[in-house]
Amino acid sequence: MEKIRKGLFEILEKDDGDNRLSRRFDLFIMIMIFLNMIAVIMETVASVYIKYEDFFECFEIISVVVFTLEYVGRIWTCTLIERYRHPIKGRIQFILSPIGLIDLLAILPFYLPFIMSIDGRILRLLRLFRLVRIFKMGRYSTAFQMIANVLNRRKEELLVTLTIVLLVLVLASSLMYYVENEVQPEAFSSIPATMWWGVATLTTVGYGDVYPITSIGRVLGAFIAIMGVGIFALPAGIIASGFEAEIRKKSVEKD
Repeated sequence: MEKIRKGLFEILEKDDGDNRLSRRFDLFIMIMIFLNMIAVIMETVASVYIKYEDFFECFEIISVVVFTLEYVGRIWTCTLIERYRHPIKGRIQFILSPIGLIDLLAILPFYLPFIMSIDGRILRLLRLFRLVRIFKMGRYSTAFQMIANVLNRRKEELLVTLTIVLLVLVLASSLMYYVENEVQPEAFSSIPATMWWGVATLTTVGYGDVYPITSIGRVLGAFIAIMGVGIFALPAGIIASGFEAEIRKKSVEKD
């Protein structure tokens, strides 16, 4: 039994190039995830869903069976990983880990209607949770792993920039509210409502549905829009430098 568990573990874990069966399994799961994303998208096209409803239902059942077997297999074999080696606590830790929760959420919406009575609208919302399956790609895709590594290593810098952005958003929205509220009480009815304008301006999207009409408001709006260009360039620079460092690290490891 232990030999079977170790063999299954080697198949389920990401292949490093030596295990042909593991490599084929990784490819199969990635194809299944990709096809699931297409199915979720195409189901929103009414004419297509009505015509191929039976096919979509059958494919969903097959997908859930595959992902369920994979999930159960990972729970069974996770104790071979050092940090999950305890037979009970280790498995609980694995289930509650980010990747474990993603695996669970990928199949849970299918089983919930069998466990409890769910309203039709809630059921439709739960079906959208199938999109969580795309995050399973992080286990098999080098690109996804690189993105996760960059975000993890640069999380402190990104948190600082996010804090700055939120502070500027609150300050800009508050100032614009006090400047424009009297002349545009509907558009700038409150500071939270004005934050819609603040987000559109700071991100330089500028939808144009809400905009200042007073002279002071326009000057303030122009200044905030210019400031937004620099503020939102900060996280882009941090992520870009993180990717550069990650690529350099990969190159050194290969050499």
